[in-house]
Amino acid sequence: MTAHSRHSLRKTPTGIEGFDEITYGGLPAGRTSLVCGSAGAGKTVFGMEFLVHGIVDFNEPGVFMAFEETEKDLAENVLSFGYDLERLQSERKLVIDHVSVDRLAVEETGEYDLEGLFIRLGDAVDSIGAKRVVLDTIEVLFAGLKNHLLVRAELRRLFQWLKDRGLTAVVTGERGDGTLTRYGLEEYVADCVILLDHRVTDQVSTRRLRIVKYRGSKHGTDEYPFLMSEHAISVLPITSAGLSHAVSSERVSSGVPELDAMLSGGGFFRGSSILLSGTAGTGKSSMAMTFLLAACKRGEEALYLGFEESTDQIVRNMASIGLDLRPWIDKGLLHFHTVRPSSLGLEGHLSSIHAMIKRVQPKVVVMDPISNFLSVADKLSIKSMLTRLVDFLKAQQITGLFTHLSTSGGSLESTDQNISSIMDSWLLLRDIEHDGHRSYALFVLKSRGMAHSHEMRKFMLTDSGVRIGDRYTSALPSSESRLGGRA
Repeated sequence: MTAHSRHSLRKTPTGIEGFDEITYGGLPAGRTSLVCGSAGAGKTVFGMEFLVHGIVDFNEPGVFMAFEETEKDLAENVLSFGYDLERLQSERKLVIDHVSVDRLAVEETGEYDLEGLFIRLGDAVDSIGAKRVVLDTIEVLFAGLKNHLLVRAELRRLFQWLKDRGLTAVVTGERGDGTLTRYGLEEYVADCVILLDHRVTDQVSTRRLRIVKYRGSKHGTDEYPFLMSEHAISVLPITSAGLSHAVSSERVSSGVPELDAMLSGGGFFRGSSILLSGTAGTGKSSMAMTFLLAACKRGEEALYLGFEESTDQIVRNMASIGLDLRPWIDKGLLHFHTVRPSSLGLEGHLSSIHAMIKRVQPKVVVMDPISNFLSVADKLSIKSMLTRLVDFLKAQQITGLFTHLSTSGGSLESTDQNISSIMDSWLLLRDIEHDGHRSYALFVLKSRGMAHSHEMRKFMLTDSGVRIGDRYTSALPSSESRLGGRA
């Protein structure tokens, strides 16, 4: 054991997805952490999840002392997250104590102290052998006090009392006017300070988490997406996974034999990122779905992230070109996650995609189309989000295909988000008008690490799926016109 490991700060894992990664292990064990933020930021839920995970995952009983919400209100409010507080209390693993503080009765005298609170909290801790404590919200205790020296002294005494008992505690506090907390003192007394922020930009809600300080420990210093879903809360732990991911020489089929042949006969590299761009109606979604079905036929889980059409609409449209999705959905191999881009901020989308991927554990993922995010964010933000997603997929050895709608009249060999540089392969679909006919062509702009065709090939959507024909020439025989429906 090294000197560093002997003296490193002991930590208590929270069990909150992503949070323990950015704190390198969790909250400081046997110390007090402050979780602050404005109303509705998620402070109470954070504290409750800290306790529930402690009980369920680490066998550490906990006490939740509330100064605003009653025990009944708390149980009802967190039931939507799947927390059965009544069961945990009946098993003597959790104590919820509502302490009503009469603000008018709080007198600002030198006699004021928290001895009564210590006795009450101590009894609750001893009754179940608690290891974790949450106090929600702290400023209620000092609502009638204006003497900040007295407040600071009592806060120090409270935090020291918790430390002397060896309790890992979370104390929540309301954000003040220009300060992290109401009094602007709590953050100086706590060993770890976590700020939860709930902001609305252009009518889109976004939650962020930032670790303001963490005594005795390194920690992530960025703002991290903080998502409150119907199952739990989670933190997206990475700004970017960097360039240290492993690579594979294994190939995966595109689902179109002719395209695989254009990619030196084997398809794409496993874990690579693929960009498929083209103007409206050229067949991007159909090509992407063909790619997903090829994975299903290999017995692999496949995930479609869509931002334009509902699942049923996609199933109906793909049937017009002979792609029957329903059997693969019923087998549990093909999964859909379809939402409007405006339903969440970029960070919220990124967090929910992470959660979906971790739950499904797919081998291939399609995001269709990425260009729709232009309606809710600027180009730089979109590129940052996609870079993080690509890095995450590469770290998991997941092959990702991203479709992009090119603008008619603009340069086809560019993207609005300038994300082609982070892609390993880039395919372009384009429509060509000649002599009263419109035809479609595909060519490979790039494919890193492999020889590939530089020919422009005929691209057709037929009643039996995607077909790629011979090298494109200016002549367009009517027999080679596009068949079947368009998706």
